[in-house]
Amino acid sequence: MKKITFSMRTIKGIFLFLLLTITLNLQAQNSDKAKALLDQVSAKVKSYENIAIDFRYSMSNSRQNLNQESKGSVTLKGNLYKLDFMGTTRIFDGKKVYNIVPEDEEISISKYDDQKSDDLTPAKMLTFFNSGYKYSWDILQNIKGRKIQYVKLNPLNAKDKTKEVLIGVDVQTKHIYNFIQTEKDGTKILITINSFKTNQPLSKNHFTFTESKYPNYYINRLD
Repeated sequence: MKKITFSMRTIKGIFLFLLLTITLNLQAQNSDKAKALLDQVSAKVKSYENIAIDFRYSMSNSRQNLNQESKGSVTLKGNLYKLDFMGTTRIFDGKKVYNIVPEDEEISISKYDDQKSDDLTPAKMLTFFNSGYKYSWDILQNIKGRKIQYVKLNPLNAKDKTKEVLIGVDVQTKHIYNFIQTEKDGTKILITINSFKTNQPLSKNHFTFTESKYPNYYINRLD
């Protein structure tokens, strides 16, 4: 199997998924039902102090012989986050982004830059995602006894590499169940939530990088 890489395509897919999970205040273009459902999701998740998610990730493209699978976890509180995925820990403390790679014993530290495409936060993704898409009501599926209602999003820009995005919402809990992004080159990204916990007892340093914990690591300060 092809080695899994923590690419920008991967990061953007995850962050788009996180955006949909924690703040879905979207403006439906062509479906009041789609907007109403997403607004219910938004209202519910905004009431939480924090969210802890375990998820399953896959990216595939038969034309490119691409088949990647992995599991990950993320904790979010406002714009702060800690993501553990593909052997890498990524922390955003509100000012800086820390990428910790135990396999290489290397850490990169950079200041958050709102203009950089790879400096992503849920709020920044919300700004991106709130425009340029039309929304429509899609199919209802019964998955292991759970009713999952899908909302489809299609880019308005013909040059967008994304063909469509499907958001699966658990009808009973009003939580996101899964996220399916299909690109025009045939690449499909699927993220499914295995565990969704809220208002967890987090330590005050949960989103803090402590350099003393990594005495033998090479630290690359990018700015």
